[in-house]
Amino acid sequence: MGELSLELGTPVSLLIDRRGRVVTVALGDAPQTPLPPLSGEAGSRLYGLKLLHTHLKPGGLSSSDLSMLFLNRLDALIAVEVRSAPQGGLELGAVHLAQLAPPTSDQEDWLIERPLSMREAETLDLLARIWALEEELATAGRGREVKRSSQERALLVGLNTGESEHDSDARLQELAELARSAGAVVAYTSRSQRNSPDPRTLIGRGKLQELVSKAYHQDADLLIFDRELNPAQAREIERETQLKVLDRTQLILDIFAQNARGRESQLQVELAQLHYQVTRLTGRGQAMSRLGGGIGTRGPGETKLEVDRRRIRDRIGALEREVDQLVRQRSEARKARALSAIPVIALVGYTNAGKSALFNALSKSQALSQNRLFATLRPTTREGWLPELGAWGEKVIFTDTVGFIRDLPDELLNAFRATLEELHDATLLLHVVDAASPGAPDRARAVNRILDELGLTQQRVVVLNKSDIAEADVLHQLEQRFEALSVSALTGTGLAALKARLAAVIEGLRAPPSRAATPSERKLHLVP
Repeated sequence: MGELSLELGTPVSLLIDRRGRVVTVALGDAPQTPLPPLSGEAGSRLYGLKLLHTHLKPGGLSSSDLSMLFLNRLDALIAVEVRSAPQGGLELGAVHLAQLAPPTSDQEDWLIERPLSMREAETLDLLARIWALEEELATAGRGREVKRSSQERALLVGLNTGESEHDSDARLQELAELARSAGAVVAYTSRSQRNSPDPRTLIGRGKLQELVSKAYHQDADLLIFDRELNPAQAREIERETQLKVLDRTQLILDIFAQNARGRESQLQVELAQLHYQVTRLTGRGQAMSRLGGGIGTRGPGETKLEVDRRRIRDRIGALEREVDQLVRQRSEARKARALSAIPVIALVGYTNAGKSALFNALSKSQALSQNRLFATLRPTTREGWLPELGAWGEKVIFTDTVGFIRDLPDELLNAFRATLEELHDATLLLHVVDAASPGAPDRARAVNRILDELGLTQQRVVVLNKSDIAEADVLHQLEQRFEALSVSALTGTGLAALKARLAAVIEGLRAPPSRAATPSERKLHLVP
């Protein structure tokens, strides 16, 4: 190896299995050595191969060497210094050895042996050290299995490309809420600062290596990004980290799938998932076969890809027809309500603002209300009573709707059009704001932006919920900012005043518009 390396002027690398057989010979340093697919070592936490390569310059293992060891879980990484002897021929220098550190170590990724002479290296029982390390890894793994629950442990990854620190923090906090609602345990949160996203890995390879290290020590197996990843980025990140990768849209779709109750919600969630997936089939043909144009590139993969696309599109078409049927059914129900002239009050707001709890309090019903994001996916309609409406009080209809979120994926808005069309026929919109949330104004703005995008022009009444746990000075500021009433759906505080406000607004909408008096009418008023 040394002679060949000197002759060619480039490092030579060998991959050797545990029986001492050479698996791969490559020209180049450790990171340039291609690794074969993982095979045999069932149950092993290590790769089952050690990498031996030459260094043409004196010095220890480089950071790229150590990253290769860590990211690929190699049994060991060995570098041998080679140089030309003064009298000619080959001279071997120090031998450098590193192995993966067990996860019980104090956040160390690798253990580096002191430089060894060739004689010391030859007497080293490396295989015994590998088996000892495997035993430590297995013991640590069994200990974690006893402690950990069935929940997946996730690393959250944020990217700031020019936002304010407040906005960046708010996005990561929201991502953490989404992860917990999906059933994951947040093990670690990372935020990267870049001028622009990396087109291949979003956050750069160096940051990905840091995350792999964190995942190893935090026993995490899931990366969740606060940005939507394109298919190429998702594949590259998975390849670099060997971890499961999700973006924000996939996470929201997963929560929707978990919370879907009844045929209507399940239809619309499946439709949203298929719309998301069909765009990500692009590029899979290469994995299926060598497809493209011209001689030597034809094969069955295109057929498989097109079959997948056609099946998904056929299913999308069938689901859209069912959703259209739902739209027609809801339209007929709304027409019947319109003929009855009963006012309709639609509760809208950010997810987990307490809309369902307030809906239950106003309508005295028992709709599902949970302290988690997107617990409500299908609209629920109930009758209620406003004592101050009209001379003797009147019935109204309250409608609880799906919660919004900033940067709501287009797939969800499109799929939930049957649900959201309920809002167009509402008499007024009751915008529920979580007063106890630190980002209440930002969330209120996000909801108003979505309502504007949907073309909803009805009058909006803002109500501040969760006043029982909100800070008094913050609550007062929000009341003045939004000209809103404060209520607690849990304790009932402020509900009477809210009903009176709603009745006054409906009365104002019913009143005919005032007009200026005509000249003849003004003359009549002047007659004594």
